[in-house]
Amino acid sequence: MAMAMPSLEIEYEEKPKVLLLQPIIGPFQTALSQKFDLVKADESPLPLPTFLSTHCPQMKALLIMAPIVTVDSSLLDQLPSLGLVAVTSAGVNHIDLDACRKRGVAVTNAGEAFTPDVADFAVGLLVDVLRKVTMADRFMKMGKGQGQGQGHLPLGSRVSGKRVGIVGLGSIGSHVAKRLTAFGCPISYFSRAPKPNFPSYKYFSSVLDLARENDILVLSCALTDETRNIINRDVMEALGKDGIIINVGRGALIDEPELVRCLKEGVIGGAGLDVFVNEPDVPKELFQMENVVLSDHRAVTTPESFKAVLELVIANLDAFFSGKPLLSPVLCS
Repeated sequence: MAMAMPSLEIEYEEKPKVLLLQPIIGPFQTALSQKFDLVKADESPLPLPTFLSTHCPQMKALLIMAPIVTVDSSLLDQLPSLGLVAVTSAGVNHIDLDACRKRGVAVTNAGEAFTPDVADFAVGLLVDVLRKVTMADRFMKMGKGQGQGQGHLPLGSRVSGKRVGIVGLGSIGSHVAKRLTAFGCPISYFSRAPKPNFPSYKYFSSVLDLARENDILVLSCALTDETRNIINRDVMEALGKDGIIINVGRGALIDEPELVRCLKEGVIGGAGLDVFVNEPDVPKELFQMENVVLSDHRAVTTPESFKAVLELVIANLDAFFSGKPLLSPVLCS
């Protein structure tokens, strides 16, 4: 994958050390290695606790490249000098923010680096589910297109004018809303509080009420204790038999077993899912459903988004090591 390298504006007499707990893709390693001394725990034959105690007591920065690594109190206890956890994802549900706050450890995330691509993908999933693009592709390739043999492709549904409820009108949610407004879709949303910057969108303080008033729910909020399983059977029943759910947030925003049951029973009309509870595992029942479009957490993966997040990671590390304000802080030390 070709990737333009960020400009290296800050030069160090000695490269600052940055701890990595899992492998990183080649272009990231190439760019980061130009400025930082990457200390790679995964390349050591030592067990992680031994490696951390012998090689990392003075380590000040930790880079987390994927949400499969959890930063909790037990890990932080092994890194007493840590001052920054830099995360390449937008979500930080794999980071114990309270534990970081207590220790004065700053946390940065991907900010808005992924926003345009995730918003594009959410709209793409929505169009695919409603217009049955993927299903039509399969029919054509099996020789079942119009006039090409047996089989019946159900009619798709118009996208334009559909009522869309967005769960989480943050950066991604607001970009999804902007795109769907161009389709003539009335937009409403659920969040912890109304968003004064979006007076033309109707606010709901209840996800259940949001579902009752819309044809489609787009999930783009962060995963927290409050939002886990926020889409339950009651919400799906309120959405109705023609309703569509699009999830580009986190898998655990939905009660996944109930989603499978509701799709099987026709409680809702379909779903476009880029994220799942136990990735990379996906409920096998979904594979047989023609009204479901699946993707392997691909919404964020474009060369453009990788370039943007790489530049942001380097800028955050530079800011941390030079004592300047962080660019995408979730927590400040």
